[in-house]
Amino acid sequence: MAKALIVVDLQNDFCPGGALGVAGGDEIIPVINRLINSFAVVVYTRDRHPENHVSFAENPQFTDKSWPPHCVAGTPGADFHRDLLVRPDAIIVDKGTDPEVEAYSGFQDTGLAEKLQARQVDTVYITGLATDYCVKATALDALKAGFRTFVVANACRGVDSPPGTVEKALNELRAAGVEIVTDDEIGSSAE
Repeated sequence: MAKALIVVDLQNDFCPGGALGVAGGDEIIPVINRLINSFAVVVYTRDRHPENHVSFAENPQFTDKSWPPHCVAGTPGADFHRDLLVRPDAIIVDKGTDPEVEAYSGFQDTGLAEKLQARQVDTVYITGLATDYCVKATALDALKAGFRTFVVANACRGVDSPPGTVEKALNELRAAGVEIVTDDEIGSSAE
């Protein structure tokens, strides 16, 4: 069986200076780039919202979380960060494309589980942005789909608003059975 690296939402709008910038979001790129070359299977998730997406703050029908417009399809903010190594053989999944549905997980309505199973993946290592939202949701859904699931903590950053939400997310992930590791703990076992 194979292992896959999942890079969650390393897009311009989620990095410092973006519409929904995560503090230090760009600082994890060198760690992720090193990991990318260690995995046979690499997945990139990306938000690709329509202009009228339900999660946008100016849209009053959203009742859970409200965000500024971000990662609108066709805008530079939706592009992967320029320093991120994007492999041509990677799986790329778009999420948040339905204007009426918020989608934090890379597995939600993307066919990602089936794509990984077709490549005989049984273990996933998750990196990216943001620990307390899309990384958490992707990890929990990976676990539910039957994958052994790791979150590479030093290759993630969180919104952490209010303060403590990143630690709460990591604790929730541990309690669910997700293993929290650092890139040093992965070593050459990723292949």
